[in-house]
Amino acid sequence: MTIIKHRFLTHEINPDTEILIIGTFNPDAKDNKAEFFYGRERNFLWRLLPTAFGAENLKDKTRQEKFDFIKKQKIDFIDLISEVEVEEGEETNYEDKYIDSKVTKWCDVIAEIKKLKKIKRICLTRKTLSDIPKMKIQVDEIQKYCVVNNIPFQFLKTPARTYSINKQKIWTDFLIDGN
Repeated sequence: MTIIKHRFLTHEINPDTEILIIGTFNPDAKDNKAEFFYGRERNFLWRLLPTAFGAENLKDKTRQEKFDFIKKQKIDFIDLISEVEVEEGEETNYEDKYIDSKVTKWCDVIAEIKKLKKIKRICLTRKTLSDIPKMKIQVDEIQKYCVVNNIPFQFLKTPARTYSINKQKIWTDFLIDGN
């Protein structure tokens, strides 16, 4: 078994963040080429975000350009998981169903949300939790915290695999109007 930490575990959320995007896990493994959150080849978040704000596609842009964009738009990221223990050869298995059974440490998402005095809305980059029971427990707690503290929380269609006009509309509505 191999311990894999989150690739961006040292990322500090900007205290001015108004929109927090919660994902699951990004492994710090040799085969993972992501330079920042949602940076893998088949993920379209860096097209969805700027398009929503009428800005240039950032999918193939530098890490600094992405940082500058999220700082300007007051968006930031956190994932549910900080560490997993997986079988050798599974270091870059990105399937949430697989990862759900391998978690050894969770990120304290609620503690991070509590630091965000300007937070306006939060989303999870997943529509369903049916096949990930341990992650569901974590998300349920985050959602309860948001309800109690009047912070809008939404489940959004994953930015991974494909880009479509429908997906863009869903993300734009959330980012711009909070719907």
